Amino acid sequence: MTEHFSQFEFRPIIADVIQKLGFKEPTDIQQQVMPAVLEGTSVIGQSQTGSGKTHAYLLPLMNRLNSEKREIQLVITAPTRELASQIFDEVRKVIDYADKKGTWTAKLLVGGTDKQKMMEKLKEPPHIVVGTPGRMLDLVKEQSLSIFSASAFVIDEADLMLELGFIQDVDQLLIRAQQNIQLLAFSATIPQQLEHFYRKYLENPLHVKIDDALSPETLEHRFVPLKNREPAEVVAAISETIQPYLAIIFTNGKEAADALASSLQQKGLNTGLIHGGLAPRERKRVLKEIQNLRYQYVVATDLASRGVDIKGVSHVINAELPRETDFYVHRAGRTARAGLEGTVISLYRDEDTRFIEKLKQKELPVTYWNVKNGEWKPIQFRNDRKKDRTENQDINNLAWKKVKKNKKVKPGYKKKMKQQQEQAKKRLMKKSNNYRK
Repeated sequence: MTEHFSQFEFRPIIADVIQKLGFKEPTDIQQQVMPAVLEGTSVIGQSQTGSGKTHAYLLPLMNRLNSEKREIQLVITAPTRELASQIFDEVRKVIDYADKKGTWTAKLLVGGTDKQKMMEKLKEPPHIVVGTPGRMLDLVKEQSLSIFSASAFVIDEADLMLELGFIQDVDQLLIRAQQNIQLLAFSATIPQQLEHFYRKYLENPLHVKIDDALSPETLEHRFVPLKNREPAEVVAAISETIQPYLAIIFTNGKEAADALASSLQQKGLNTGLIHGGLAPRERKRVLKEIQNLRYQYVVATDLASRGVDIKGVSHVINAELPRETDFYVHRAGRTARAGLEGTVISLYRDEDTRFIEKLKQKELPVTYWNVKNGEWKPIQFRNDRKKDRTENQDINNLAWKKVKKNKKVKPGYKKKMKQQQEQAKKRLMKKSNNYRK
């Protein structure tokens, strides 16, 4: 095991897995979560996508698997089939690297698969079950699955569970689990309803919130005014200036995603589409094509994008800005991962001014650009121009007040007064700049 992971009390078998995974040092969330999970403490983890949270819970939980007990020991729930499948793939990878195939067992429980076959396979309980809460609850009610023996229960993307209405299924599963089960809940945000849910099941949990990944140095934030143009027109213009490995283009709804994807395809862009309204089979096909680099651009909605882990994203384009700053940060977290560079390009209208000001308060390094004739042109934010004009006018008026007015009018008095006003203005401007610094 690498030196940085040796601080944790992992069994040699998991230490060997960490080495095979190529992990050099723990991420911030792993650093804070792993010791608590190893001790059996319940955790609420708040961090963005790409922070390493899956292995933050997976490695310490699998560290304590008992292969001699043929019962379910670990339950992992995720809001979408795709995310559950991706977590399951990581579980299988750990089992392979630990050389425990056949000794440690795991099953994926999601919809869209043969339920009868699944029920047959569950006659011999696996050590780990990963799946969507709806399918798990269905199997529990059929008495094909019992999770009462589990010592740990994971809720991945808990806020998305809430948004999609699956938190009730999670609630029903936990009612059927041990009262003192170790509960590990991870999400990017914690809405008020989720707080109520946590209070019901968690007593004195460790609360870990990772903020420092808000905007890594390798991530650039560019804002482009739409003015009177359509998003598809501006995205097409941007496509002439960038060569993305993979760009995700976000909209705020399924209808907008459908329309934008269609427009971009008509403009000759190699564009895929992913959102919650697609049939499961279609969504699976698109995700496979994304992984096989069939598309250079993928139009997506927040719900679909947070339920899947799309690797290799070099650019994020907000065709529409989200309604909450947390969603902006979450979208941005899709790129500039693992120390790689990334760019977030956001199209904005006049009514987005307040939202942009909120982002600037979070100290995001926001810059403003336009795209003309295949080139990026730096511009000034309209609100900043207005602010500068107002400040200049205020300084002008204040400078005139500092000018001494002679009662007797002498030749050249206007010129002298103007010179005094200019000197006073310079002093005020200098003071203003120093204050800004």
